[in-house]
Amino acid sequence: MPYKLSATLTGHTADVRAVASPTNDLVLSASRDSTAISWVRNRDAPGFGQSVTLRAGSRYINAVTYLPPTPEEPLGFAVTGGQDTVINVFALSANSNEPAYSLIGHTDNICALDCTPDGLIVSGSWDRTAKVWKDFKLLYDLTGHRQSVWAVLAVDSEQFLTGSADNTIKLWNQHKNVRTYPGHTQAVRGLALYTDIGFASCSNDSEIKIWTMEGDLVHTLSGHTSFVYSISVLENGDIVSGGEDRTVRIWRDGECYQTIVHPAISVWSVSTMPNGDIVTGCSDGVVRIFSHAESRQLPSEELKAYEDQVASQTLPAQQIGDVKKSDLPGLEVLSTPGNKPGEVKMIRNGDNVEAHQWDSASSSWQKIGDVVDAVGSGRKQLYEGKEYDYVFDVDVQEGMPPLKLPYNAAENPYAAAQRFLNAHELPLTYLDEVVKFIEKNTGGVTLGGGAQYSDPFTGASRYQPAQAAAGGRAQEYMDPFTGASRYRAAPTSPSPAPAVNQADPWTGSSRYSSAVTPSTPPPRATPATSSKVIPVRTPLAFRQANVSAMQAKLQQIDQSLRNEISTSSLAMYPQERIRVDEAFAYLSAIVSQLAHWDNPPPGTNPPTARHLDAIIALLDRWPRESLFPVMDLGRLLLAFCSSYSQDTQLKHRFFSAMMHASSWKDPWETPLSRSRETNTLFFLRALVNTFQDNLYGDGAWVKTILQDIAQQPYNNLTKAQRVACATILFNLSCIGLREPLEPELTMFLYNSIMTGLQQDTSDQEAAYRALVALGNILYAAREKGEKPNEAQVNAVKQCMSSLRSTFSDDRVKNVSAEIEELLR
Repeated sequence: MPYKLSATLTGHTADVRAVASPTNDLVLSASRDSTAISWVRNRDAPGFGQSVTLRAGSRYINAVTYLPPTPEEPLGFAVTGGQDTVINVFALSANSNEPAYSLIGHTDNICALDCTPDGLIVSGSWDRTAKVWKDFKLLYDLTGHRQSVWAVLAVDSEQFLTGSADNTIKLWNQHKNVRTYPGHTQAVRGLALYTDIGFASCSNDSEIKIWTMEGDLVHTLSGHTSFVYSISVLENGDIVSGGEDRTVRIWRDGECYQTIVHPAISVWSVSTMPNGDIVTGCSDGVVRIFSHAESRQLPSEELKAYEDQVASQTLPAQQIGDVKKSDLPGLEVLSTPGNKPGEVKMIRNGDNVEAHQWDSASSSWQKIGDVVDAVGSGRKQLYEGKEYDYVFDVDVQEGMPPLKLPYNAAENPYAAAQRFLNAHELPLTYLDEVVKFIEKNTGGVTLGGGAQYSDPFTGASRYQPAQAAAGGRAQEYMDPFTGASRYRAAPTSPSPAPAVNQADPWTGSSRYSSAVTPSTPPPRATPATSSKVIPVRTPLAFRQANVSAMQAKLQQIDQSLRNEISTSSLAMYPQERIRVDEAFAYLSAIVSQLAHWDNPPPGTNPPTARHLDAIIALLDRWPRESLFPVMDLGRLLLAFCSSYSQDTQLKHRFFSAMMHASSWKDPWETPLSRSRETNTLFFLRALVNTFQDNLYGDGAWVKTILQDIAQQPYNNLTKAQRVACATILFNLSCIGLREPLEPELTMFLYNSIMTGLQQDTSDQEAAYRALVALGNILYAAREKGEKPNEAQVNAVKQCMSSLRSTFSDDRVKNVSAEIEELLR
């Protein structure tokens, strides 16, 4: 009997990365929404219901397994691991977010878990190690892999298997590596015991291999068309696999017996129940159960609805293969049976191109989607299992065979050249020569901006600044990271312009406001006789951006990661690419009309939590030196999507990832590396952009963030970083004029401002913003009838006197005089 849908479990809000089904009545799932869920079969109705939702932190959970019951815990334990590097063990009967045990030892993302019947836990991590835990304490460190450990399998209480991104599988006896299994050509993603033979493995190379424990390769199963992420074995010996091609495949006697297409981009995880049912976790956030037993399958009308959902999906042409529409047959070919399970045919149906897959279980063609962009210009060339636009033969020595140089047209030629030289152990002194060879043979691509704008990390052109107007001074105030002009007060004008066209006194560019004139105008650089500046009620935001350049840089880095076998697993997943592209499309529409921005343009769809989750995933996964366009994208989204600041859990996850990506809490060795300096700036600017409206009842988190920022000495910061820090304090002072801040937060804000002002002797812009923030705080206190104590008055007066002697800027002198008036 073929497998058909038995249950759909909805409760997660992001990708389900792992599932486990230890019994017929229990399913565990782990998700990028930072939760794990225990699903229990309903007693009085078909299907499953949520029993317990587990959340130990705010980071992604990537792995889950089940620890059998003990006398103290009759329901057993759910064991989870993820980006927080901690293995959390939850007692299922406790129904609590507090783990019964937390196992600490890994130093990077935990991506694989397994356990034994007697309670041993095996974990695998991006830190290139696997660990074995007994009685919730570390028993063995399994070290030897050269890349991340993506898969672990407990053979018994003394033997363990591990699979890695170094393409190998290792067998361990206790803590000793006793055998290594080479054979896969890309990262090993899943392992499963195979009855009476040994074990099975799956890989990014799209293949499944069956091995004996002695190291003999028994069989290779080919059929998946992309990465195979997960594998499980049924009690009858059938193998179940799931992967990036949206399918679960069931293998019997070395052949694909059935293919189950999912309405999602990826099937991240598969698991099997003792009764033979199959559980899947997908990129659409849904857990599904498929059964071969007709009594457990959904009614026919619900099965039909599921088939329609699958058929309605759109597939990119490159996922199916290169095709010319005029060469395709019509519907009549579907009357001929397929040659093998999972075979895909593309047909013309009117003006549309449809993909149909042969289902041998039902002996029929099933529509699996509509193909878009289905006219190809030519098939790409394969090299080491990957597709490239070009594969050149390069002669490096007479009499020796030529070396292969793969290259994609959208790729940075410097990255391709460096990869080629490293792969063949050639001197890097050939770098420029290889780049010229690539450019000559591909028609040549001139890198924008010239040498002065060379990206220090990739050699590619950096974000280009907008050209200053003739006679303008923008170049003098160029932002060293984004190329935008820095934030500077506009010169005094004889008369104020209407609000809708008013120049922003902080940036010199158009303000972001409605046509309604604010009740209190922002400060201007005016003579001492001008009207007062304080209070300033309108927060600032870092909204300037070259969106197209940012997008091109991010895609370029992603392509570089994808083209390297050692880093291909870090590249964006299809669903992440979709969401990142949607975010860029939205920002392109917004930024094009910044001068008049107040609400999203008609017809645009503002990004949702899932779009920011995709960015968080990249922040947690990509190398830190490659993160600057990702952090810049996050910074910009915070400026235009107020919902992100209102969703406290999402906001906490995002800034936790941003702080980690910026290495803010790491030892501060000056001068900072270029990548860390840039990442730190974008982290601070993102904080500026989240403090725009109010605190949304999240004052405790705000204080924690300020405490974290205060950990780094002010003198260690660059000028741009100081300006960003001062703007954070300024924005919070503006919020303090709208809503009462807790006294403890107000005092911490005051102390932070005073510390910056007392230490800043070089940057007038940062000092001015901090001064206005101090003025806002004192103004708000006066409005409430509160007065600073004598010690505070003396400290502020001394600080104002010092600032006037340090800075010659009239703005500083004027505002410091206003502050002294507020002290009287």
